[in-house]
Amino acid sequence: MSQTYKGFYFNVEPLQPGTEILIAELGEAGFESFVETESGVQAYIQTKEYHEEILKNIQILDSTEFKITYTSEDIEQVNWNEEWEKNFSPIVVDELCQVRAPFHPKLETEFDIVIEPKMSFGTGHHATTHMMIQHILKEDWGNLKVLDMGCGTGVLAILAEMKGAKPLDAIDIDNWCYLNTVENIERNNCHHITAYEGDASLLNNKTYDAIIANINRNILLNDMATYVNCLNNGGKLFLSGFYQEDLPIIKESCENLGLNYQTHLVRDNWVAVKFVK
Repeated sequence: MSQTYKGFYFNVEPLQPGTEILIAELGEAGFESFVETESGVQAYIQTKEYHEEILKNIQILDSTEFKITYTSEDIEQVNWNEEWEKNFSPIVVDELCQVRAPFHPKLETEFDIVIEPKMSFGTGHHATTHMMIQHILKEDWGNLKVLDMGCGTGVLAILAEMKGAKPLDAIDIDNWCYLNTVENIERNNCHHITAYEGDASLLNNKTYDAIIANINRNILLNDMATYVNCLNNGGKLFLSGFYQEDLPIIKESCENLGLNYQTHLVRDNWVAVKFVK
């Protein structure tokens, strides 16, 4: 369906985690569609939802840690299917798993995941999601009870179920991520994933054989003890959402809590690491 929108074009320095934070705050303010670019993000809001004061609530725009500039324009008759087709290309990870939108043709891969990303993080294009998919592809998930923390689109939980995990919990603090995960669970005919809206406080009295957490360094460090308490002995913990220079502090935190470092991947200076309890 076509709508009248206002488009904002943000240049963000440094790009990450600035873009991720900006998208989250814009989503809370009512922006409903985003396209990440090489220099930042394009954000769109329906004209009827826009008001002159809306950006005053976007805290990152006033942060001294980021340099953010933007331009805006009125856009008539945006067709979002066409926008996604122009800006969202399918990916294939290790020739085994494809992540595509509903309008992309199906390729001959072992795992085919259909994601309509909307405003959620996790199409596979970001280095952290790509590496977490690589970790999942390498592991045996048969009948493991799994948590996908900060699930975004639900793509990682969906792949884990495709590889035999059950049951699975998928949790995200953002409402649109929760709703998008619910949609994508149904879209991929998954029957063992339960989505929840919330944070680590939902994990009381929960136990898992494996935990996947692709969030950011500060949240990981803050919630690490909770993850470890939920993890069964011999359980696997996969973490991403932080830079290579942050790996030592992540390792120290995990090892202090009784986890054993196994291996890690690096892509575009982002890291995805595996620990075992």
